[in-house]
Amino acid sequence: MAGAPRFVFYTASSLDGFLADEQSSLAWLFAVDDSAVPDIAAFSATCGVLVEGATTYEWVLEAEHLLASPERWQELYGDLPTYVFTTRDLPVPTGADVRLVRGPVIDHLPEIRAAAGDKDVWLVGGGDLVGQFDDAGALDEVQVTFAPATLGAGAPLLPRVIGPDRLALRTVEQYGQFAHLTYDVGARDASR
Repeated sequence: MAGAPRFVFYTASSLDGFLADEQSSLAWLFAVDDSAVPDIAAFSATCGVLVEGATTYEWVLEAEHLLASPERWQELYGDLPTYVFTTRDLPVPTGADVRLVRGPVIDHLPEIRAAAGDKDVWLVGGGDLVGQFDDAGALDEVQVTFAPATLGAGAPLLPRVIGPDRLALRTVEQYGQFAHLTYDVGARDASR
């Protein structure tokens, strides 16, 4: 893939549009038979950088026991730099290339693009952070794997208004009980 990196939100969601439940748990997602799921490793190979918010990062640290077993970071993420948007000092697993950043997304876009090189940027989440990337004109694609569960409340998938004039469905795939949708995200209308 040549040229500037694309910013891709790649995530899983409940059927009613929540990334996590009200306790910030993904237990509902792991309760679904996952014998057939999209190939996350293949997607990850197209990415040069990971970006996530503090809540997502802290959940990953805890769920994967990465502070107690920092070698697991390499198993999960390899050498990919990970930008974590936060207002706090957070722990970093030994040997992990985690870059804690503060401030508006737009201020960090040049550095993130440079770190990604000619690969894509994986916007891991959460949804509000991805919305901030869209606000900054840096959201090119949304890939969502919908699980057969509803939560009623929790962390919303993407708490922004992105109308049908900007979203174009590219693919729909079935993986067992999961539905994987890929949307291209068009540019904002500059006249608005």
